[in-house]
Amino acid sequence: MRILIAEDDLTSRIMLSAVLKKDGHEVVETANGSEALALLQKSDAPRLAILDWMMPGMDGLEVVRRIRAMPSLPPPYIIILTARGGKSSIIAGLDAGADDYLSKPFDSGELRARIEVGSRMVRMQEELSAQVRELREAIDHIKTLQGIIPICSFCKKIRDDQGYWAQVEAYVSRHSDARFSHGICPECLKKNYPGCCEKDDDGEERT
Repeated sequence: MRILIAEDDLTSRIMLSAVLKKDGHEVVETANGSEALALLQKSDAPRLAILDWMMPGMDGLEVVRRIRAMPSLPPPYIIILTARGGKSSIIAGLDAGADDYLSKPFDSGELRARIEVGSRMVRMQEELSAQVRELREAIDHIKTLQGIIPICSFCKKIRDDQGYWAQVEAYVSRHSDARFSHGICPECLKKNYPGCCEKDDDGEERT
């Protein structure tokens, strides 16, 4: 997992980075909120971020608020790192849009546990996004079979968007996952194979 650390205290930043790298994560480091905001707006932005609450210039909560105000961005999982105690501070961080929090001085075991929770959430978001894309593609395919479709009055061939004429089954197969098997309906059987239709004792036709 690629993780952003935004922490102005060098010692804390080194300790956080060491724990994450030991667990196999790729770490991107910055020392202030403005740089963190810029990194989180990039197309290849880390999907998980640890932001210190108190930083020079722009604090962690302001970074969170601005990121959450950009709905076009893939939503990163954000953990607020804070030395503030009390429920009111935790509530303020979560209300600003943070997904989780970690108290200073942090415990490495707790850090790993919260990172694992964040990683699971990011994976779930990515899987959901993939399913939404598949659903949209399926809807687009369905839409191609809606509306007015030009069909020959005699041979029943269908004209595609390029102006070529194709058999109905070939056209439908290209625009959907439908598969065809062929048979003969009773009317065509009687018309084309009259000898196959016989009448029983009650006068009913049978084949």
